[in-house]
Amino acid sequence: MVALLLGGFCAAGVVAAPHVPKDEATILERLPLRRSDPVAAELRKLRGAALARRYFELAMAQGDPRYVGYAEAALRDAHDDPPAEVLFVRGLLKQYRHDFSGALLDLEAALKHDPELIGARSWRAAIFMVGADYAAAREECRGLEPLASELIATGCRAAVDGATGKARPAYDALKAALDGRKDAGPESRLWVLTRLAELAERLEQPATAERHFRDALALGVRDDFLLAAYADFLLEQGRPKEIDALVRKWGHSDNLDLRLTLAAKALALPEAQKRAQALSARFAAAALRGERLHLGEEARFLLELQGDAKGALEAAVENWKSQREPRDAKVLLEAALAVGDRKAAAPVLRWLAQSGLEDARLRRLAAKLQ
Repeated sequence: MVALLLGGFCAAGVVAAPHVPKDEATILERLPLRRSDPVAAELRKLRGAALARRYFELAMAQGDPRYVGYAEAALRDAHDDPPAEVLFVRGLLKQYRHDFSGALLDLEAALKHDPELIGARSWRAAIFMVGADYAAAREECRGLEPLASELIATGCRAAVDGATGKARPAYDALKAALDGRKDAGPESRLWVLTRLAELAERLEQPATAERHFRDALALGVRDDFLLAAYADFLLEQGRPKEIDALVRKWGHSDNLDLRLTLAAKALALPEAQKRAQALSARFAAAALRGERLHLGEEARFLLELQGDAKGALEAAVENWKSQREPRDAKVLLEAALAVGDRKAAAPVLRWLAQSGLEDARLRRLAAKLQ
């Protein structure tokens, strides 16, 4: 700003010393745009989209849904003919609220405005994966290929292949793509390493999975999904003591507090009951607000901490209507086994048979029911 002012003064032949503001936040001039001007309106929308997107990123990293509320507030004026970036962020917020159909519509509209918006296509693929619509997810991956980097395109294909009976080729392809991109940013590396860890777990290679988890954590980027996935891995491996150190290092979230409570129970610690009561109050408060967004986690809480197998099965069945990922299948199968209700587990058993998913843990649970 100062350089521009100096140029202006010189061009005008002014010899007086230019005014240099003491504070960088000082407003020197306002652009001649009225609030009713459509250009000004679009600029306001784009500023709101940038802020909303940052709040969304914080919600994903910290596991704190309050940031989503802040993001929604930042977009409150973006209702009429929003630009692609606003539609994209609005779609992200809707998928966070589990309005998956609404999110897909917004992301599709964003792509009509900007067909090369990689994030919109990537998130559409992710939403289709959550709903186990693997054909639609693969189509989005094809759309990414001419636009995205080889790492992103391979990651998209590997996610679909890893859920449809091709876990080993998916792992190998994704590992090769990561090895070939030493310059990949930390966020991209974290996402790929987490996917590799999950694939290694399904292939019953815990040492390999742990290496990928640790490499992802070493990037120093807080990601709530990564932390919850690693905590689950530690619980599966019979290492609950390590979860306390994980949470102390990275901080709390509802997802991590569930794992911390499960670890406390496994270790028979006196604070386990108090932690469980606090979680129960959170789930109850969310239900009163009509925000049962984490039914899979609630089902796990009811089953493993409350001993309420029937309530857990009801929550897991409701959750499966919109979320059909391996972790959702696992809690539903476990709850169905606890109740002895094979019929309730039938949708998951069909999904396992049709998808070809390679997950030995789920296969063992399914065999017990069958």
